[in-house]
Amino acid sequence: MTSYVTRKTPGDTSWFTHDRFGMFIHFGLYAMPARHEWVKTNEKISEEHYDLYFKYFNPDLYDPRDWARQAKAAGMKYVVMTTKHHEGFCLFDSQYTDYKSTNTPCGKDLIKEYVDAFRAEGLRVGFYYSLIDWHHPDFPIDVLHPRRDDADAFEQSQGRDMHKYAEYMRNQVTELLTNYGKIDILWFDFSYDGRDGEDAQSWMKGKGKNDWEADKLIATARSLQPDIIIDNRTDIEQDLWTPEQYQPVKWVTHQETGELVTWEACQTFSGSWGYYRDEQTWKSPEMLIRMLVNTVSCGGNLLMNVGPTSRGYLDYRAEEALKVYADWMKYNSRSIYGCTMAEPEFTAPADCRYTQSVDGSRLYLHMFAYPFAHLRLPGLAGKVKYAQFLHDGSEVLYTEGSIDHFSAKDEYGDAGDLILYLPPVKPHTLVPVIELILE
Repeated sequence: MTSYVTRKTPGDTSWFTHDRFGMFIHFGLYAMPARHEWVKTNEKISEEHYDLYFKYFNPDLYDPRDWARQAKAAGMKYVVMTTKHHEGFCLFDSQYTDYKSTNTPCGKDLIKEYVDAFRAEGLRVGFYYSLIDWHHPDFPIDVLHPRRDDADAFEQSQGRDMHKYAEYMRNQVTELLTNYGKIDILWFDFSYDGRDGEDAQSWMKGKGKNDWEADKLIATARSLQPDIIIDNRTDIEQDLWTPEQYQPVKWVTHQETGELVTWEACQTFSGSWGYYRDEQTWKSPEMLIRMLVNTVSCGGNLLMNVGPTSRGYLDYRAEEALKVYADWMKYNSRSIYGCTMAEPEFTAPADCRYTQSVDGSRLYLHMFAYPFAHLRLPGLAGKVKYAQFLHDGSEVLYTEGSIDHFSAKDEYGDAGDLILYLPPVKPHTLVPVIELILE
C-alpha cells in the first residue's frame, strides 16, 4: 500500500483521489461577447449593455448529453459546472432572483439538464458557485467590480448590505443542494481579502470569509449534503486545495503543518475559462497528456475546463482537445485511476514520470521523450516480475545491471538498475506507458 498519508478532511475524498480526472464547465452570458468570462469587469461594461446578453441568451444547441458522452470518452470521472459565475447570472431556476436562464429566450433550467445528462453517463456531479456577484444590488463595489472606476462609484456602493448578500448565497446554495439530488462537489470561487483599493479608492475592500459568512455557508452545505466535498476558496480550509493555471511539481503541502493535502490542479484547454472566440493559446496534444501525468505523479487530480459557445455546443478546438484525452486514456487509463505518486525509493529516468497503483503492486513509466533501444531504470533490479507496454499489453524485455549488447561492454552502470529493451519505433501513442508488475 502507498506510504503517503494526507491531511484529514471534513469530507470523504477517497473516490476523488481514485478517479483523478474531471471536467470543468464554464458557461454563462459571457459566452456571447466571447472575450473571456471576466469581460464585464475587464471592459467595465455597463449594466445597460450587459443586459443585451441576458435579453438574447438562447443556447438553442445546448446538449449536455453530448458533453457527457465526450467527457466519459475522454476518461473524465466527475464534472463541475458553473451554476453562477461572477456576473451573477444563474443557470438554474432560483426563486431568489430574476437574473436566471429561465427568464431568457432559453427558458430552461440548464443545471437540471446538466445534472441528468452527466449522471446518466455515470459521472459524479459538482456545482461551481461564485462568491462574487457583479449584478446583485447588495454586493458592494470593490477593486474587482465593473463599476469600480465610475465617477460615482462610492455613491453607488452606499447602502449595499453584505449580510443580505450572504443570506442570498445561503438561500441559493440550499436550492442547489436540495433540488438536484446527490451532489458530490461544491466548488466556491473565490476570496480576495486584503486586495484593497488605493488613494481615492481606499474605501474599496477585498472580501474574505467574514464577508461571505463562510462558516454559515459551509454549515448549510454540509447539513444538506453530508458527503459533499468542498474546496478552500471561501477562505476556510475544507477538503480541496485548488492551484489554478499552475502545475505543481511536487505534492502540495499544508502551509502551516507541512502535511500532504488533497489537491486538484484546475486548468484550461486555452487561456480563459469561458468561451473566447479569438484566443490563440490552445495547448498542444503533448502538453495536455503531460499535464495529466505530471499531476497524478505528484499525488493530485486534474480538472480540465471547457467553455461552450453561446449556442451551447463545444467548438471544434475543445472537441479536438477532448479527443486527445479519449485516444490516450482508452488504453492508458490504468496508469491514472487508482494511482498516485510513486514511492520515494523509485526515481524516474530523465524525461520520464512514474505513477504507482495505490496498492503498490504496479509501477507505471511514462516516457515524455522516447529513447533509442534501451532505458535504464535506477534501483529496480530484482523488484520487477514482468514488464509490458500498457497500450497493447505487449511484453517489454529487460536485463539487470548491464546491457546485453556487443557495444555496451564499457558502459558504466549500477548492478541495481533494470534495463528495458525498447523497439526502435515509438508506439503510436503520444506518451507511451510501460507497466511494471512489482515483486
